[in-house]
Amino acid sequence: MGIGTYRGAMDNETDVAYISAIRAALHAGVNVIDTSLNYRYQRSERSVGAALRTFTKEDGGNRDGVLVCTKGGYLVPGGLAPGSLDADEVAGAHSMAPTFLADQLERSRRNLGLAVIDVYYLHNPETQLQFVDQPTFIIRIRRAFEWLEKAADEGLIGYYGVATWDGFFDGSLSLRSLEATARQVAGDAHRFRFVQLPVNLGLLDILRSLTDRDENLLEVAEELGVTVIASASLLQGRSAGDLPSWITSVLPDLSTDAQRAIQFVRSTPGVTCALVGMRNACHVADNTALATTPPLSPDQYRVAFLQ
Repeated sequence: MGIGTYRGAMDNETDVAYISAIRAALHAGVNVIDTSLNYRYQRSERSVGAALRTFTKEDGGNRDGVLVCTKGGYLVPGGLAPGSLDADEVAGAHSMAPTFLADQLERSRRNLGLAVIDVYYLHNPETQLQFVDQPTFIIRIRRAFEWLEKAADEGLIGYYGVATWDGFFDGSLSLRSLEATARQVAGDAHRFRFVQLPVNLGLLDILRSLTDRDENLLEVAEELGVTVIASASLLQGRSAGDLPSWITSVLPDLSTDAQRAIQFVRSTPGVTCALVGMRNACHVADNTALATTPPLSPDQYRVAFLQ
């Protein structure tokens, strides 16, 4: 399980809540933190940075034991240096231009207080397809990957990937094509090793349909050595309560609907980590109580959810 930092007001109270929740999550054994430059207009990144500093300097925690992930791609008010972006490199409010990504990565490193960001995602790159044609999109992806490989060579990031909402579900993105681009750029040692996409009970029908395809996205990711991180595990809170009784019956040993929803995601074959947005220490305690309950086996999962 990882902790996400997407939602919340842009105020000091929310900053303090996130810092407290992140510290509580780290103490509970959570070792994945997900954020983005555009989450709460940089405030989420800064909250993560403050929590990490407190965790390592005051709580005796180990930064090397935490996977920190952030994203770039969206233009953020107050988050762009003059001259770092040309108008023809913008698609809506989105860019993948290398000079823009360089500016955004440096800003994220500063916000987080980190020399190295473990995973850096292109944030919803499929957004560009609303404004540019497929050949232009492919050229921009390749240029972005070239720059990200350079950033990894320079020790600014560990790995990179794409974080998407529906790009893999609606056909806008192809994992095989993206991995092939990374391979063309950097060979077998490329650092395109992560994808983030929503997995939750609200997408159960889509996940069922994936199992019927020749190219099951989650199986392709495993084949290619790409780690799948699940976002929106609680469907932004909508899966945290009032689940159908049949779900309760297949997960009877859990205490809350939130736990059942997270258990569904973390048990999904091919998913490495289920991200849960948490800015309340009590929710952290409730959700991380799942650590004592192993995920369902693949066979148990298929019987429970894919029949």
